[in-house]
Amino acid sequence: MARGLPRTVVLLALLLICLYQPDPSHATQASSKTRKLQGASPIDALRERYLQLERRAWTIVNQIDAVDNQLEQDASHQRATIMRELVDIYLRFAETELTPEDAGDYRLLGRLAEWHLLEQNLLTVNKLFEVVYAFLREKAPRFAEQADVEATDYGRSGRDDLRLLTIDLAETILFDKRQPIQQQLEEIYNIMVRQALYYRASMAASSVLCSFGLSPQQMLYMLYESIAMTELKGYIMMQFSYALLKVQGKGNFTEESQARRNELQTRMSRAQQLMQSVMRQTSGEYWRCDPERGTHRENTTYVQFTRLLQGYIENEVDMNTDNTCRETCDHYQYGHEQHQCYKELYCSKQPKCAGRIYDCEYIDSDMWICPAAPGSQRRYEYIEYENGEIRGRKQHCPRGTSKVDSWWRWLFWHCSYCFCLCDDAGRHSDRYVSLRESVSNIQQNRVVTGLRFVKRNQMLHLIVQQGQLLPGGDIANDTLEWVVPKPFMHTDTGVRNGVDYHTLSYERRAIDLDDVHVHPGYVLTGVRFRTLGSHLNLEIRMTEMNFTAGTLIDPNQSIWIGSEDADR
Repeated sequence: MARGLPRTVVLLALLLICLYQPDPSHATQASSKTRKLQGASPIDALRERYLQLERRAWTIVNQIDAVDNQLEQDASHQRATIMRELVDIYLRFAETELTPEDAGDYRLLGRLAEWHLLEQNLLTVNKLFEVVYAFLREKAPRFAEQADVEATDYGRSGRDDLRLLTIDLAETILFDKRQPIQQQLEEIYNIMVRQALYYRASMAASSVLCSFGLSPQQMLYMLYESIAMTELKGYIMMQFSYALLKVQGKGNFTEESQARRNELQTRMSRAQQLMQSVMRQTSGEYWRCDPERGTHRENTTYVQFTRLLQGYIENEVDMNTDNTCRETCDHYQYGHEQHQCYKELYCSKQPKCAGRIYDCEYIDSDMWICPAAPGSQRRYEYIEYENGEIRGRKQHCPRGTSKVDSWWRWLFWHCSYCFCLCDDAGRHSDRYVSLRESVSNIQQNRVVTGLRFVKRNQMLHLIVQQGQLLPGGDIANDTLEWVVPKPFMHTDTGVRNGVDYHTLSYERRAIDLDDVHVHPGYVLTGVRFRTLGSHLNLEIRMTEMNFTAGTLIDPNQSIWIGSEDADR
């Protein structure tokens, strides 16, 4: 199963908690509704797995202390056996848990001045780890062979060569005068933690949302993971080198090993505390930015409501039952209609607003109107008033313009053409929003990994993308799929306005743009719209999860939540 980058909707709701590993002595019982999440981020869990392996490796290495009083041949064979087991332990861990090359994401650091200082440290550690990885793979068969054969003059010569090569590698890692690994790790720690480069990286992350396609929190976490992985590789090399030197009789190195272990714990604890603080101040917002200019495609990169509130030219004489011009355009503000078409003037040349008319205003008495092309969702391409004001984009008018003039009636009343808004829920108006839920398959351990709007049969649906949750908040990328909505129409039998869908109109067109967050220890598993008064309001479904195991807990107890703020 392909493992991908942690998806924002899974990881970021949990990240602050994932970086915090509570002291067992402070553990408390959680409520039945929201049990406290316990677990570790993937890199922290990897580090703990290595430390457990390291304790086992040193238990084997310390057996060398019993070799001193043995015969030379027996001692040599015992050393070879320990070397075989030591190399085997580290080789299996490197092959199953690590990648020899540096797969870190340092794009954020590339935008900061300190990057030129840090880049060489990271490069040195990762390049040397590639050497160690190659050494393990190439020399493991020779160590195994030495442990299985009796010493001969030829075998002793070959063994001496391998012993010198092993010692040289270990001493290069630990004692190189120019670039010892311990110094490299200390410099990385100084820049990232003591100089608080994570803070500056978080500020840089907010400015590159469109470039990276990730939220600032996620970019910062990926940086933390990359740095922590490099530090872990450096630490592994030092511990492996101490073990090699001890087995080869170059010293005890037990105290040095413990000192490096203590330094690791101190660095990681302080780095996690800093990250926890930085994450609280870093945005978790994810933006799908606009595509390149000219590449927008309806129903692919965007959807739109059509003919919801359109600009509409109407003469005041047609908007009252008395067929008079005693009022002004400002009088016709709320819910008027076209009652007739006076003398078949311009009203006869355009589609009638069969709904309600709102917010009329007077701009100028005379104008040139360019009607929209057939099949367009617009009424007009542009309107050019005699006073020079233009509404719309003036360009070539294929259907030709119409000159429209207001007029005087009996020298007292000015029958003005008004610019209004038409609210006409006709067959060409796509203005319906589904209130049906879109959810991930929680029984199959699927969680929400993306959202999008789609339009089917004049109905706008908010739908989810789902993917399989993995340990540590990862998502199996090969399981990603969109949950396709079941199409329905507002005219279908049994389908009800306010229950199955919401109709947008002048009075009921507000959509609340709330921030709705899952509770700590939960993950997003569904979305839906509801009506709150006259507003469309977003609700989300959250399901409790076991972060370490990557499983949903009691899916049947999922909870729907939303913002209850009705004071808009």
